[in-house]
This record gives sequence, C-alpha cells and structure tokens, in this order.
Amino acid sequence: MNQSNLLKPDWSKIPTPKKNVSLEHLNNFLIPEIKLLSTNKEEVNLSKLVGLSIIYIYPMTGRPDIALPKGWDEIPGARGCTPQSCSFRDNFSELKRLNVKNIFGLSSQTTEYQKEMVERLNLPYPILSDEKLKFANSLKLPIFKVENMNLIERVTLILDNNKIIKCFYPVFPPDQNVNDVIFWLKKR
Repeated sequence: MNQSNLLKPDWSKIPTPKKNVSLEHLNNFLIPEIKLLSTNKEEVNLSKLVGLSIIYIYPMTGRPDIALPKGWDEIPGARGCTPQSCSFRDNFSELKRLNVKNIFGLSSQTTEYQKEMVERLNLPYPILSDEKLKFANSLKLPIFKVENMNLIERVTLILDNNKIIKCFYPVFPPDQNVNDVIFWLKKR
C-alpha cells in the first residue's frame, strides 16, 4: 500500500464503527494512578496531568514495511490511525492556542513499535504505550482481538487535570476527530 492511501483513504469504502459499549461511566471520571511509557522515553503519570489534555486512543499503527492484519480494512473503526495522528500533528499549534497543555496518542503497541511512527510522521507530541492494557482496563475501554493482538477501539478523551470532561466515541472518520475536538474546545 502506498503512503498516500494510508493518509487519505476513501472513507466511504471503510465500515463505520458502531457504539459497541456505553462509555457514560467516563463522564467526570478521575484517572487513577497509571504510569505509561512514552515515545520520548519518559514515564507519564496520567493521574498527575495538569491543565487540558487530549488523549486520542487508536487500535494500532501500520508501518510501510509490515503488512496490516488480514481483513484490517473490513473491521469497523480499525483503519485510520495514521490519518488521525497526522491531523492532530497538523493542528498542534491550534490546539496549543486553545490552551491544551498535553496531547498524547495511545495504543497497546510497544513503545519501540510506536517510535517508528513518531519519527516517520514527525509528530510533535509523544505516543503512550498501554501494552499491558492497564489504562484501557481501568477505564473499561472497548477492546477487540486481531491476530492474537488485544487492541483498543478508537476513543478520544479530553481531560481537565486528571478528570475526563469529554469523550468522543465512536470516532469516524478518524482524520476529522481533531476538528470535532477543536469545535468542542471553542464552544466550551
């Protein structure tokens, strides 16, 4: 698959994700003491975040040198991690102008795997590894399994300090999620 297809997929040919679970329990949820390794080699304690933070959670990032799991594009909500990451990258300055202090991507992939994407896409923010699903399980996030990998469904959280003040789920198309976040922040 060429890089342009990764960045600009035809969303009309990708199945739309359904709301598989209710995430109402996340309204005003306080993030417990959870430390995750980031791609900038720091451990981030999510319960200690200060100010507005965005955590966009995605299933997994593809790599140009590794084939995606068989049938990936047919799994509702699976496709779009690269376009979503690029859209947050491209709107980084705007999010900072809206007083967002922290922006993180998060997946269940290892930090080593995630570093390739951060470098290839020139992301100005770190990606967090929830390889052991500590964060996903503590928040009761929806998880699905593909080729023996436990992957987290796409969810975007806005936090004020360590309290969730907004949850976007399901997220589709992924590359438009940042626009929904910006719109919500502006009208807040």
